[in-house]
Amino acid sequence: MRTDQILTRLERVFARLDREPERPAHLQTPRMSRHRVVLLASTLAFYIAIVVAVLTTSWLVRLDWQIMFFRPYEQWPQLHAFLDYLVVLGQRGPTAVMVAAWLGWRSWRQHTLRPLITLGVALLLLNVTVGSVKLGLGRLGPHYATQIGSAELFAGGDIFPSGHTANAVVTWGILAYLASTVVTRRVLSLVSAIVSLSVGATTVYLGTHWVSDVLLGWTAGLLVLLGLPWFEPLIARSEAYVFEVRERLRSRLEEGRVAEPVAAALVPLVSAGGKWRLRRAEDVPAPAGASAGHAPASRPVVSHGAARPHVIRSERTPVTPVGSRRPAHTERTAARSTAARPVAGG
Repeated sequence: MRTDQILTRLERVFARLDREPERPAHLQTPRMSRHRVVLLASTLAFYIAIVVAVLTTSWLVRLDWQIMFFRPYEQWPQLHAFLDYLVVLGQRGPTAVMVAAWLGWRSWRQHTLRPLITLGVALLLLNVTVGSVKLGLGRLGPHYATQIGSAELFAGGDIFPSGHTANAVVTWGILAYLASTVVTRRVLSLVSAIVSLSVGATTVYLGTHWVSDVLLGWTAGLLVLLGLPWFEPLIARSEAYVFEVRERLRSRLEEGRVAEPVAAALVPLVSAGGKWRLRRAEDVPAPAGASAGHAPASRPVVSHGAARPHVIRSERTPVTPVGSRRPAHTERTAARSTAARPVAGG
């Protein structure tokens, strides 16, 4: 009785998953509206202003040094243990795994690959844009700075902009970008903003980033999210291509399953001319003594010429192995054949 209840629950779960629509009717793909374009242009201008301020060693660089000398981790040491765990929300590995797991569940429920492909495109854009600026400017972090008041640029570093901050903006903001309803989008936008702001402030507290690094990281992540609608056609084509490949593989597997019983019902035979031909298994005569209800399993029957009479072992001529020095036993063979014959008149 208990087993029946468990099976019934499982059947209900799978039936609910089968009724899930392939794409929610109320889901709208974000587009590059005029409001989004204006916001993107304003964010890009702010991004350029921060880079110029650091390159010219302006007041922003002096603010970086003042906060570094303030050493927040020494002013509030009781927060250090907690913030060491909080900063993990900006690391690429853990956050990408958590967000990908959730989006993978959504992809399976909605029968679409758009969430996972969108996440992959966003992370790729983040790596290209942030990584190129990091390597191009080569700024050193606060723990490696040597000249007071200097921007520490082109010194072989990779700290500007902050990768932790930009990654927090993109990985948590992608959940709001892919939200199905307006209310959910607003709530997730607020959550992602709180997480990204907290991660950026934590890196400044720990002394691993300058303030300007965090500002540029926030801006870089926001630029990626604002520019994602331009890549929606590419995401749609990628999804269609993956589904097309899946259908091809599925059709090939179905053709193979259909061909297996057909091939099993055919038995190869050799004709008298030495050419192979196929014959159905039911055309092969059943062996003598087999009952009508229990037909033996079909096996390939190969004919190798005319049938030969069976020779008992005592009448076989012994064969001398190749390369043997022992002579053929002709006398022993003759004696055996003479002894086997009946004596006349005996």
